Amino acid sequence: MKKVLITGITGQDGSYLAEFLLEKNYEVHGIIRKSSSFNTGRINHLYEDPEILNKRLFLHYGDLIDPSSLNRLLEKIEPDEIYNLAAQSHVKVSFDVPDYTAQVDALGTLRFLDCIRETGLRKVKFYQASTSELFGKVQETPQTETTPFYPRSPYGAAKLYAYWMIVNYREAYDLFASNGILFNHESPRRGNTFVTKKITREIARIVRGDIRTMTLGNLDAKRDWGYAPEYCEGMWRMLQHDHADDFVLATGETHSVREFVNAAFTHIGVGVRWIGKGVDEKGIVEEVNYDQLAKASGLSSFAIGKGNVLVEINASYFRPTEVDLLMGDPSKAKRELGWEAKTKFKELTQIMMDADLKAAASEGEGT
Repeated sequence: MKKVLITGITGQDGSYLAEFLLEKNYEVHGIIRKSSSFNTGRINHLYEDPEILNKRLFLHYGDLIDPSSLNRLLEKIEPDEIYNLAAQSHVKVSFDVPDYTAQVDALGTLRFLDCIRETGLRKVKFYQASTSELFGKVQETPQTETTPFYPRSPYGAAKLYAYWMIVNYREAYDLFASNGILFNHESPRRGNTFVTKKITREIARIVRGDIRTMTLGNLDAKRDWGYAPEYCEGMWRMLQHDHADDFVLATGETHSVREFVNAAFTHIGVGVRWIGKGVDEKGIVEEVNYDQLAKASGLSSFAIGKGNVLVEINASYFRPTEVDLLMGDPSKAKRELGWEAKTKFKELTQIMMDADLKAAASEGEGT
């Protein structure tokens, strides 16, 4: 049974990856940070299974800013594969906490690589969660593994340092270390502060009458959005490759935040019309198919009617330096790893919208 160590196991990607590797019959070890409250919600279904916990799934306290904890865990576990998914991963927040972002996302990766070297685990395979934010102010479209980088945030800059540390340790010490340059990948487990999850969660609350309007930032930002579980399989495929390398994982399509809002509302039978420009832009109800809305939500009455304001803009949600467009070319991953994104944009918005309507209904029943 292969042993794997996952940092960030309680996050979106970490939880899906843990499920995937347990199905592959791995012994899974995850690093969690000590907190005054439980933060294992995404893996509770695994954590609470007596056939898995402490038999095939083991959780350990540790932190990327504490190299001694990393050393102890590597010596104790001796993993065959490591997936470094832990990060301060919110781009907007990285402008507020740039030093912390650098400590975790940049130097945290370096600490991990150096711990591997010092403990002598030269045969371990290391996956680094890189990001499309490396491309930032894009130099070409679509972006490939050879596109020049131009990060536009402390998060992107920290991840760029980590990217080059992977390359340097791979070449200097012959470590099997690979960068996964993943474009945006979403799911019902996405954190509530990320724009896709915020959109579907807020729409569900609007449908239930808990709020009347959602507030967003830059509607014109375009992203390449895929489905997170598929991208976790791509991570694994990178470490099964015959040599370490760097790969873009993406859908090859780009859609704006406005398009995501439209697709999510359309799925439940609500048509949105956009009026105004810039921070004065608003999304208002143009039409409602109440039969479709009732079927999607399980409700019989709604506080949504023609002319209602559903979306407003708040300038505080804009980044100091915006990334206008990201679209990846996953040709190399398809050619060398046999990986490609199967879930496209429309289906992704439907999966997330249905999940948040179901979650909102459950929350409503409990109140």
